[in-house]
Amino acid sequence: MTDSKYFTTTKKGEIFELKSELNNDKKEKKKEAVKKVIASMTVGKDVSALFPDVVNCMQTDNLELKKLVYLYLMNYAKSQPDMAIMAVNTFVKDCEDTNPLIRALAVRTMGCIRVDKITEYLCEPLRKCLKDEDPYVRKTAAVCVAKLYDISSSMVEDQGFLDQLKDLLSDSNPMVVANAVAALSEINEASASGQPLVEMNSVTINKLLTALNECTEWGQVFILDSLANYTPKDEREAQSICERITPRLAHANAAVVLSAIKVLMKLLEILAGDNDFCSMLTKKLAPPLVTLLSSEPEVQYVALRNINLIVQKRPDILKHEMKVFFVKYNDPIYVKLEKLDIMIRLANQSNIAQVLSELKEYATEVDVDFVRKAVRAIGRCAIKVEPSAERCVSTLLDLIQTKVNYVVQEAIVVIKDIFRKYPNKYESIISTLCENLDTLDEPEARASMVWIIGEYAERIDNADELLDGFLEGFQDENAQVQLQLLTAVVKLFLKRPADTQELVQHILSLATQDSDNPDLRDRGFIYWRLLSTDPAAAKEVVLADKPLISEETDLLEPTLLDELICHISSLASVYHKPPTAFVEGRGAGVRKSLPNRSASAAGEDSSSVQEATVIPNQESLIGDLLSMDIGAPAAPAAPAPASSNVDLLGGGLDILLGGGPVASNDAAPAAPAPAGGSAAGGLLGDIFGIGPVSSSNMIQIPKITWLPADKGKGLEIQGTFSRRAGQVYMDMTFTNKAMQAMTGFAIQLNKNSFGLVPSAPLQVAPLQPSQSVDTSLALGTTGPVQRMEPLNNLQVAIKNNVDIFYFACLVHGNVLFVEDGQLDKRVFLTTWKEIPAANEIQYNLHGIVGTADTVAAKMTANSIFTIAKRNVEGQDMLYQSLKLTNNIWVLLELKLSPGSSDATLSLKTRSVEVGAIIFAAYEQIIRSP
Repeated sequence: MTDSKYFTTTKKGEIFELKSELNNDKKEKKKEAVKKVIASMTVGKDVSALFPDVVNCMQTDNLELKKLVYLYLMNYAKSQPDMAIMAVNTFVKDCEDTNPLIRALAVRTMGCIRVDKITEYLCEPLRKCLKDEDPYVRKTAAVCVAKLYDISSSMVEDQGFLDQLKDLLSDSNPMVVANAVAALSEINEASASGQPLVEMNSVTINKLLTALNECTEWGQVFILDSLANYTPKDEREAQSICERITPRLAHANAAVVLSAIKVLMKLLEILAGDNDFCSMLTKKLAPPLVTLLSSEPEVQYVALRNINLIVQKRPDILKHEMKVFFVKYNDPIYVKLEKLDIMIRLANQSNIAQVLSELKEYATEVDVDFVRKAVRAIGRCAIKVEPSAERCVSTLLDLIQTKVNYVVQEAIVVIKDIFRKYPNKYESIISTLCENLDTLDEPEARASMVWIIGEYAERIDNADELLDGFLEGFQDENAQVQLQLLTAVVKLFLKRPADTQELVQHILSLATQDSDNPDLRDRGFIYWRLLSTDPAAAKEVVLADKPLISEETDLLEPTLLDELICHISSLASVYHKPPTAFVEGRGAGVRKSLPNRSASAAGEDSSSVQEATVIPNQESLIGDLLSMDIGAPAAPAAPAPASSNVDLLGGGLDILLGGGPVASNDAAPAAPAPAGGSAAGGLLGDIFGIGPVSSSNMIQIPKITWLPADKGKGLEIQGTFSRRAGQVYMDMTFTNKAMQAMTGFAIQLNKNSFGLVPSAPLQVAPLQPSQSVDTSLALGTTGPVQRMEPLNNLQVAIKNNVDIFYFACLVHGNVLFVEDGQLDKRVFLTTWKEIPAANEIQYNLHGIVGTADTVAAKMTANSIFTIAKRNVEGQDMLYQSLKLTNNIWVLLELKLSPGSSDATLSLKTRSVEVGAIIFAAYEQIIRSP
């Protein structure tokens, strides 16, 4: 008979009946009763009243009954913590049972019972199980350490379990090693500091690679993921790791293959100098990726999303494999669209004929969405591969001749982009496009056609008639089409003013008087004023040369791409978003990135976008900001405790950076710099012969728009950050572009990485229409701290009598540098040596003007202090230190070549995630006047 009988309803008083059965002397009766209890628990009935009776059943040699009792305990221990203590003795006893299955079961169950009182008793049995003679018990105990860390991290660290886990990495059984790696990875991710609690080294990595060949497939995934977090010390070690991982590419499990590819993609960054080895490795990466595409559709899709990232980073890997991405008739639509995207990324001059032939075939499919994407893909090919543009245009014309409505409309949209990319080259086809004017019913296609008519009005004899036809139903058109019509008619008027004056007056009247759309009205008024006051200026504005469109507009931003490459084979690589974007509680984790070789390029890219306003979705701001009382006055920030100048890691070396003996007066810790930023005396005065630098020399970053008027219901906020007299300020300009007065301003900042909070209420006088007012808000650094992404992201809520508005902005790095960031020479040298090499990041600076002395003076004015200066083989080396408001110290080495505008900056710190902020600040400071 099956176990379904236990789920059938019983008579009234079932708890009483179960109680009596649980206390029965017969083992079979007890087992039947426990099964009934578990069945009731499974369907949602409350059987917690039976806790003492079920616990009494633990005293048995029957493994099946013991498992059922443990299952019950895991479910009800949290609601009955006092009762759960009764089971502790049995747990401890079971941990010493002769049967390894019972020992493992006991320690696993104790780890799953999240009750503090029981956790205290778990330590001793767990310590014994970690050294158990049976590998099954050891591997179960390894996972239990990770569970215990989740309950009480301090206990795991105090009891030495981390060291025991690390010892298990040397275990003779590969499954024990795999579970130890999995547990350590889990613990590192959950670490409050965001820093690895267990550092990997060459010896440990060698042990993992040895275990890799013998453990199960999921064990291999854990080990490979751990290897991906390790940065080899040199190219030779990287090559050795590659050679030992490469056989995993032939594994039958897709997860193992993708994890191996992730490790190899990271190591390829380090091996960039060895072209022969890299090309050999690149050839080996293609076959496993191709093999994944013969799996079931779901696995194909995951593989394709990962391949999309790999192709963006290293297109050479799959450049000869175009055919495997050709769409099959029975592929699901999600696979078809992904293949299409990768085909475009791999398209080049040698394979474009094949690609176009395929795309033309796809354009005759029955799936409308797929056909639209295929037609758009033809346009992307024309823009990406210039020699193929003519063939692409010819293909698009053939598709237009099919007269299939949605095909024609998509073709017109992409032809508009082709005209933008190749001006004055393919305009001969305009007459063919105009023939299909009447069939266009989609806003994007109509807007594209109107743009073509306006842009090439001088070549179209009846352009005025065509545009006039659109004006008949102007009020019914989509806003996108209306805006394009307005611009097109103005272009036509500027090109042929004699016979289109009536037409332009008509559309300006429609746009300014009869429209409810503020964007359309504003554009109409601008054009009207331009045309009425200065037609020459209007011609310069409206008929200006358009910038050529980019060939790849959908590429991921380089730093994000590097981060996603580090997350290949995880959900992040499928969503194409970093884990912090969709996993709660990952805010404190270390942001992964590829090794230092590409840090310079990534840094340059990130610095170029530092000033862009970040406007996140309101959903991401609602959590904390809406729960705050914005109307209440902000409490003044408590004064920050004075930082003592303590020797960070101890000193003791007499030679600084290979120079001569350090004078005795330098041995004392550096005194804090005065608030005015005049730390250029003392050491710098001796080295450079320069006097104190005034804080007025600190760079001032211009204001940018934080809250545009269209998102602020007429309220526009422009702002920047500055540092004055040792305090951070938000300098803002409030502008009222609405028709009503604005009053009752208040501000609230969300929890952020640096604990920034208002030191006083926001002072903004009532704001009349068209009025602007400047204000400065002092910020303290003693507020609640929460890791943000990026680190200097600040989420803000502004309240007034109209509404509450949300926006985000980036805090400039230089305002976070405090004035007492000057280290003693000895402390600097000792600290630099103590920080691991893995915590060093390099970055290339460009456009440097002036000598090493002028650069040092600029840095000092911004609280970056030069500790020493040396000349090595004709290059000036500046050794610098700074301290952030959250007491993180950063040590830097700036290498300058006289006569060159390029420099190399090396950074060392315990918290490498601050690197991007520091690099961006250096860029801003060296380029400041």
